[in-house]
Amino acid sequence: MKIIKFIISLLFGLMFINAGLDKFLHYMPMPKLTPEQMKIFDAFNQLHWLMPLVGAVEVIGGLLFIFPKTRALGAIVILPVMVGIVLHVFTIDKSQMGMSIAGVLFLINIWMIIDNKDKYKALLK
Repeated sequence: MKIIKFIISLLFGLMFINAGLDKFLHYMPMPKLTPEQMKIFDAFNQLHWLMPLVGAVEVIGGLLFIFPKTRALGAIVILPVMVGIVLHVFTIDKSQMGMSIAGVLFLINIWMIIDNKDKYKALLK
């Protein structure tokens, strides 16, 4: 089970590192956007600091998620980005592929948070 958890965490982390680096380097092609999505992305681009911040959180969170010692922190760092992804995909995008990928990634993130719940106890005292 330890090997499976590491492989899943590695893939999860690499996906977020890739997504974060793309926010800086723009090497992945942009999918065709609906008019509503264009408005949202135009608004995001008006805030020049937002996408670099999200990209940095994705890269840092992805790196933290890969290593067992920092996985609990990585899961918490990635959680707000993951919630944003899930909300966007399930309310605006609504593509079957996007929903399935976001759903699986969200479940992996929640699994790691639950798996590391003992590490969070000191924060809740």
